[in-house]
Order: sequence, then C-alpha cells, then structure tokens
Amino acid sequence: MKAPLLLAEGVTRRLPEGVVLVRDVTLAIGRGEFVAITGPSGSGKSSLLYLLGLLDRPSEGRIALEGREMATLSDSELAAVRLSRLGFVFQFHFLLPEFTALENVLIPIRRLGRLLGAAAEAEARRLLESLGLGGAAEKWPEQLSGGMRQRVAIARALANAPLLLLADEPTGNLDTRNAAQVFDIFERLVREEGRTVLVVTHDAELARRASRRIHLVDGVVVADEAQGR
Repeated sequence: MKAPLLLAEGVTRRLPEGVVLVRDVTLAIGRGEFVAITGPSGSGKSSLLYLLGLLDRPSEGRIALEGREMATLSDSELAAVRLSRLGFVFQFHFLLPEFTALENVLIPIRRLGRLLGAAAEAEARRLLESLGLGGAAEKWPEQLSGGMRQRVAIARALANAPLLLLADEPTGNLDTRNAAQVFDIFERLVREEGRTVLVVTHDAELARRASRRIHLVDGVVVADEAQGR
C-alpha cells in the first residue's frame, strides 16, 4: 500500500488562552486526490488547512509530508518545504500591484531558483497560457478582472510544480461563473496532471465536485467520505 502524500495524526491546535481551533484530527491525503474541507463558520476549516499546509504548527500530534516528519524542522526549513512542495491560493489573490501578472508568477520561481532567466520566464508564460491568461502577462493586477486575478494567483501557486495545492475559500470573492471556472481548473489539475488539491469552501455545490469531502464541526472531523463525480 502506498504511503499517503500527507499524514496528520492526533493533530490539535490550541491557542495560548486555551481556545481549541482543531481537535484530535487524524487523516491521510493521497496523491491525486481532490479534497474539499467543509463546515460551518468558525468550525476550524482554515485552521486545519494552515496546519496541513505547514503555515502553523500543531499544539499536539504530528504531520508528515511524503513520510518526512515536519515537527522537527526549523521555521526556515519549513519555509523551504512550502516553497518547493506546496502551493497556496487564498480568498484574496494577494498579487503585488507593482508587478505585472507575469512578474507575480515569476516571484516563487526566482525564489526557488530551479529555473533561471529565459527558462523561468517561459515557464511563467506557459502557466498563464494554460489558464487562459496568455494575453494578460504584461498587464498590471488593477487591469484584470477579479476572476483573472484569481487565475494569476493559481498560476503563481503552481509556479514550482507543487505536490499539493492548498486553497482557502478561493472562490469567496468571485461570482458564480468565475467560481465554477476556478473549480474547473482544480479538476483539470487533478485529472490531467495528477496534482493533489485540498480546498476549503463554504459553497456546498462546489464542494460536491471534489472526490472527497472532510466536514468539520467545532474543530472535529465529523465526516470524511468519498463522493461520486
């Protein structure tokens, strides 16, 4: 049996004042899965995503990526893992307004340094083209629609060919058409490229498009089930 891409065992996140955000979560995410994390407001969805994305450390329990224990890593080592193995998309696109769409996508590529010069730019252009943004490469974020900006953010998240793409309410600021388009992109990444996608969403209709749904209530996983697609 293949080891999971990401494994969480007994993970709890407790604030210093004693508030528990996530309680005793154990789950495994396999390669090529499209997973939706759902639950009511304040249920711990984003807190769990930040733990699984190594943006936060658990108070208790362990997280392993590709079989490698993450708790023993320093902050700088975790940052290096996030840069090279994980990609993030948030509700707000967080594009830097002083850079073009192309330059925004180039930022993580240059930071990692696997590709340099013309090769780096060619990869950034390829990603934009694959998301229907070939003509927007030289445009500033303010010149793009909300849906286009979010697609640039997805291209940036994919810049270093991450094993796992994590998205926190990526359609929260989008209309129905653009929200569906974002989920189309996620489905294509899983189906055609074998990516693993983990997305927090409050939208039940969009969540049904995932192959698996993890439902949280008060920081506890109350359902973890496969879904027909």
